[in-house]
Amino acid sequence: QVQLVESGGGLVQAGDSLRLSCAASGRTFSNYVMGWFRQAPGKEREFLATISLSTSRTYYADSVKGRFTISRDNAKNTVYLHMNFLNPEDTAVYYCAASSRPGIWYTRQVDFASWGQGTQVTVSS
Repeated sequence: QVQLVESGGGLVQAGDSLRLSCAASGRTFSNYVMGWFRQAPGKEREFLATISLSTSRTYYADSVKGRFTISRDNAKNTVYLHMNFLNPEDTAVYYCAASSRPGIWYTRQVDFASWGQGTQVTVSS
């Protein structure tokens, strides 16, 4: 499986922007559909965004559509999550995930076999 390491989390104020990165190693990154999820305290992990192998197709949860952008750089083995207009409800641990299944993109946790350790994002009001 591919190994994933997230970075870029931190403490920000409401309205701020933040970019998360997820570096992959161990396998051919361009063979993996990538996704971002988050888990807030006391809540289940939720899907945020996914991107296809070639970067041409993306899909977002309604809760972040228009505010978050997923992108990937296959040359750098990295997937990004650009987050704008953050609010306190975005406070959570953010995870990237990789799927080697032969689809365009996925939204279910069960479709992703590899996960990072997560990075904390805290948004103050």
